[in-house]
Amino acid sequence: MLRRRVYSEAMYQEPLGVDLAAAPPDRRARERRPFRQKRRPDERVRILGETVDLMRPEEVLLHVERCIEAGQRSIIANHNLHSLYLLPRTPGMRRLYDMADVVELDSTPLIHFTRLLGLHSRPFHRCTYLDWRDQFWSMATRMGWRVLYVGGADGVATTAAERLAARYPGAVIKGLSGYFVVTPGSAENVAVLAAVRDFQPNVLFVGMGMPRQELWIAENIEAMPEAVILPVGAAFDYEAGVQKAAPRWMGRLGVEWLFRLFADPKRLFTRYCVEPWFLIGPALGDVRAAMRRKKKR
Repeated sequence: MLRRRVYSEAMYQEPLGVDLAAAPPDRRARERRPFRQKRRPDERVRILGETVDLMRPEEVLLHVERCIEAGQRSIIANHNLHSLYLLPRTPGMRRLYDMADVVELDSTPLIHFTRLLGLHSRPFHRCTYLDWRDQFWSMATRMGWRVLYVGGADGVATTAAERLAARYPGAVIKGLSGYFVVTPGSAENVAVLAAVRDFQPNVLFVGMGMPRQELWIAENIEAMPEAVILPVGAAFDYEAGVQKAAPRWMGRLGVEWLFRLFADPKRLFTRYCVEPWFLIGPALGDVRAAMRRKKKR
């Protein structure tokens, strides 16, 4: 593996979109919406052969809060079309999903597909870092959470941590470069894991791009502290201002991928225009199963 690998999630800077580094400081002045604090069995579903949790952002953060209060380690993974394509083709990636306590659904097209299957999904079940970041950081500063981010190019995570710390002074935030040799037992990998343990985070974000971040978490989970661990891709690239996020309305409409594709067509053409075709077989299987269930009712 190359010593200085260029991650797929940190290779470009989008000319348009939302600059999270210049976003309003937090959401504490907003009225909080009530939500159920106990989940239903039918909100864990299987689509395209994989299990996902239909959770709204508030429910994910309630899970984070409860795990931190209990001092429990928890993994929160996520699925989108790219991960569903990679999973059967990437040895070792499934281990992360098998260990995950929560698997967010990070795809509006998949939300629409689950509704087509007659499952109990709603638009607010689209759930990923950009969907709950404002509420997360408001909670982190209010509760004094220790948050560590591992990922991004040299200096990116540090810049993002400094900006977030200025905006959310109650939280303790640190960033570590993701440019290191991740081979188990390598000197650099050992040093990063030691730094993670020394910091003792409540929340550990890992942003190395998919599937590298999932593989790294799974391979090193036993050496990690009792934290809530989330693979989050380019989250701190956004926070550092290296990348700009698509406007959130594009995410809600399911066209965020178009924003990213136009920003970097050479890198993302295969992901958005080729990989989904490999999921047609499993999708047709889900549709047939849904039709059989409907006939039995």
